[in-house]
This record gives sequence, C-alpha cells and structure tokens, in this order.
Amino acid sequence: MSALSRQEGPAAPVPAYKVPSGVLDGPVAPTMLRLAVPTTLVLVVQTLVGVAETYFVGFLGTDALAGVALVFPVLMLMQMMANGGIGGGVSSAVARALGAKRHDDAEALIWHAVVMAGAFGILFTAAALLAAPILYRAMGGTGPALAAALTYSGVVFAGSIPIWVTALLSSALRGAGNVRVPALVISSGTVLLLALSPALIFGWGPVPRLGVAGGGVAVVAYYLFAALALTLYLRSSRSLVKLRVVPLRARLFKDILGVGFLSAIGTVQVNLTVTLVTAAVGRFGADAIAGYGIASRLDYIQIPLIFGLGTAMVTMVGHNIGAGQLARARRVAWIGAALAFGMTEAIGLAAAIFPQAWIGLFSDDPQVLAMGTLYLRIVAPAYGAVGLGLALYFASQGAKRVLFPVLAGTVRMIIAAFIGWAAVIWFGAGLSTLFQITALAAVSYGLLTTAAMMGGAWGRHHASHPLPRRRPAE
Repeated sequence: MSALSRQEGPAAPVPAYKVPSGVLDGPVAPTMLRLAVPTTLVLVVQTLVGVAETYFVGFLGTDALAGVALVFPVLMLMQMMANGGIGGGVSSAVARALGAKRHDDAEALIWHAVVMAGAFGILFTAAALLAAPILYRAMGGTGPALAAALTYSGVVFAGSIPIWVTALLSSALRGAGNVRVPALVISSGTVLLLALSPALIFGWGPVPRLGVAGGGVAVVAYYLFAALALTLYLRSSRSLVKLRVVPLRARLFKDILGVGFLSAIGTVQVNLTVTLVTAAVGRFGADAIAGYGIASRLDYIQIPLIFGLGTAMVTMVGHNIGAGQLARARRVAWIGAALAFGMTEAIGLAAAIFPQAWIGLFSDDPQVLAMGTLYLRIVAPAYGAVGLGLALYFASQGAKRVLFPVLAGTVRMIIAAFIGWAAVIWFGAGLSTLFQITALAAVSYGLLTTAAMMGGAWGRHHASHPLPRRRPAE
C-alpha cells in the first residue's frame, strides 16, 4: 500500500465540504458569472498570450507562421480533449459526487484523473511522433513550412503529460467549485510564458536563439510549472478536496468516461473539422493557410469565454443533478446558453465588420490579409450559434447527457469538413464557397443542439433514478 494512502490508527475525519453559495438555490445568473468570471478572464489572457506567440513567430517569416498554423489544430485537439472532453467528465463526476454528499468518491476521482492524464499524455506523444509528418503533409505542408511544423510539433507534444495533468487537476477543482486556484496558477503561468517565448524564439543574453522551437519549449515549461503547482495545492491542507493515492476502481473510471468519452469524441469532431478545412485551404497555397490560420485563431478566442462559462455550468448542473434538482439544472442550462450566445455573437459581428483590425495584428502581406478577411466576413457572423451549442454541450456534461450535443457536432463535421473538403477537391470550389459551407455548419450545430434540449434530451432519468449517496469504503 502506498505511503500516501496509508493511515495509522483511527480514520482521519473527512473535512467538511460546503457547496458554493448560490449553486443549489437563489438567483442563477449571478452565481454562474461569479464562478465563470475568474476562469474566463484568465483563459482570455492565456489565449492572448498564445496570440502573442503567433505575433513573435510572425517575425520569422510566412513559412514559420504557416508551420505553426498547421500544428495549431492538432494542439487544440489535445487541449480541448483534455479540458473540455475528459476534463469535462472529471468536473461532472466530482460535482455530482459532491452534490450527492459522496466526498470520498470525489477525492478518489482526482487520483483516477491523474492516472488517466498519464495514459492520454503518453498516447498523444507517441501519436505525434509517428503521425506528424504524414498529417502535416496531408494538410498542405511542404518545404520550409512543413519543416517548421515538424519542429514545433515535436517540442510541444513532448510535453503532453504535463498538459493533461494540468487540465484534469484544474477540472477537478472547478468541479468542486474552486475556480480561484486554477485561475491563479494559469495567471502565473502566462506571465512565465510571455517572458520565455520571445527570449527562446529570438535569443536573449545567454539564452540561445531557438527559432520556432523556442515557442514550443516555452509552452512545455509553462505546463510543467502549472502541473506542479496544482499538485502541491491539492496535497496541501488548504484544499477541501485532496489528491491522494487510492486503489483504482472501475466504477470511478466509468463515472468519468461516461461523460468524458463522448465529450472527447465531440472535441475530436471539432478539431477534425478544423483540420480538414485547413487541408482544403492548403490547396490554395501558403498565403491562404497563413491567412486562414490567423483568422481562425479568433474562433478559439470564443473557447476561453465559453469554457469559463461552461465550467461554471458543469459545476452548477452537476451539483443540482446530484442533489436531485432537475428543474433548476435545466434553468441553469438555458440561462448559460443565452449568455454564451450574446457574448460570441458580439465578437462575431465585430470581426465581420472590422476584419483587418484582427488580421493586421499579425501580417501586412496583402494576400494573407485578403484570405483572412474573406474568412471573417463569411464565418464570424455565425459565432453566436457555436457559442449557443457549446454552452448546452457543457450543461449536458454536468447532467451526464452528452449524446445529442455530440451528434449535433457530427452533423457540423459532416457539413463543414467532408462536404466543404469535397467541394474544393472534387468540384473545384473556391475559398468563398468553402467558408460559406463552414458558416452553414456552425448554424446547424447551434440549432440542432437547441432543438435536442427543447425536445427533452435529458429525459426523466435523473428524477426516476437518483444517483447513489455515499458508498461504503471499498
């Protein structure tokens, strides 16, 4: 038995866990925003730091910029799978356990999450090393752009395990209603990343010039710092839920994967969509890839906004489902969806009206500007539909009901990726047609997710089959 899990004498008393105020009763919107704002603000800062890294890489030339653009959808696949996929399963499981007053299970779930982080991290490192050359070539990478992509990818994916550990430990804390500590860790890490990235890319004093690889080294250093900080906090007396080594239990893995597996499929669909659209854009040359890569980064600005709101929704819905309050859980879902739609649609309209305000931050090449502007004017007005669908997806994670949102994502992928890709490859469609198909896919996703929710996608399972309360020790 591990020394971390062994206890001498009488069992230590379980620390009192208090459900965050407003989660189970009272006004929904103020509580949701209180839980969402720290995560949202810090993740926006983190995303802007990623944008700053793209800015620094831009000084290395169009080939370096195109190389990073090729890697970006794959890196986002892993980060979204870790945070919104399996991480969503961790948050949901912890929230439902605490809502049902199963504190021991909630703590045990954290160790199970660490084990899963190690397994998924190894899987992604191996996959990146083996498949990267084939994948980036298929996405249109050639010559110096492909070389830059392989260099950046090799460094970043070597740090897959700390990326996964950071994501799943943060998810566990958010599921318990603790949004402050993950926010503080991410804030501190972004300062580190912002300092390291230009120093390693361009060289600074004794630091050698690493070029595009330097950006990858900075990302890995950030996640190593974050994983260590979160681990130390969860082992400390300050945390009301603790990271401790426990015997592995199939039912706890099942509780995480019951949400996380389907959610991970959903994130694969999102990023496969981006990857195939990128491959189709690649048929139009490096300038098109660079312009699309810059413009589509604005798509991902939505992710911190919706993720911050969505993690609050997972916590609130999960606690209410665990406590048997289905009606309040539904109300949380609809209020969160309305807020998400408003935020993302405002961003989309601004981007469509003033596209060069964004594209011009990264390049002054006329062709790159033209390609990016075309994308934003066509696709950005559909951002609200994506925000609406993603918010209902997060709410469904909390309710352990993610099948219908994932199926809506399947429809989006079929329209944007396969029909869009086929239109370019087989029928000679131009970029304008490809981007119109992408916008149609986004609108379809929002409408189908909303229709599924209104049609009773959560069913009556929770009312007739309440979750078990505290289980005896196994």
